[in-house]
Amino acid sequence: MTNVIEQAAERLWQAHATAQPCDPVRDLIGTSDIDTAYAIQQRNTDRWIAQGRRLVGRKIGLTSKAVQKQLGVDQPDFGMLFADMCVADGEAIDIARILQPKIEAEIALVIERPLNHAKHTVADIINATAYALPALEIVGSRVAGWDIRLTDTIADNASSGLFVLGSRPVKLADFDIVNCGMLMERRGDQVSIGAGAACLGNPLNAAVWLADVMARVGNPLQPGDIIMTGALGPMVVAAAGDVFDAQIEGLGRVSALFSE
Repeated sequence: MTNVIEQAAERLWQAHATAQPCDPVRDLIGTSDIDTAYAIQQRNTDRWIAQGRRLVGRKIGLTSKAVQKQLGVDQPDFGMLFADMCVADGEAIDIARILQPKIEAEIALVIERPLNHAKHTVADIINATAYALPALEIVGSRVAGWDIRLTDTIADNASSGLFVLGSRPVKLADFDIVNCGMLMERRGDQVSIGAGAACLGNPLNAAVWLADVMARVGNPLQPGDIIMTGALGPMVVAAAGDVFDAQIEGLGRVSALFSE
């Protein structure tokens, strides 16, 4: 199995290095072996850290019930967030940095206390959260044509690309994380709408899931970690020249622009 993990990790690594999408890795590991898929993700994470990239948090994927049904799963997945994936609000993004980019609006949480229990509650997450930020995730797939199943996306760092954080922190007590509406526009045209409840019923539920999983694998969330909690509405394909603005009720705006 070690050889298969190396082979799959190398396929994804080369796709990133050459900016050429690759075949799915499920031909090597099947469609249901989640542990092996995470082992592939971890193999490339270790390589990135050895090259000097700094881990700053996690992203949660597959938080939409519709997307879970599409991929035939009943739980989210997670991927790594590195410091160099973070883009400032409104900063021009070279679209060549992401393979097959799509964009979605999310709520980001920044943690100020360790989450190292075996089982967490929503109260634990609330107590451990310093503040929330409006955020955009720019997802990308190293797998050609987004031809992914669960194991493909997990192995591919949960299809991570870049993420944009707003710059105005808001305490959880100061907005309604479940009922907040989200509107995302592309140059003034509405392209995605949703609400906090679209993310596993409550973005805090997604954070509980992540905190439990990270503690179980021996890598609990720590002060300063960023959690991208999951999409509040449908993702949208991004192209050069696009400008996206997302407004999340009570949290404010965040924008991303892709240079020509």
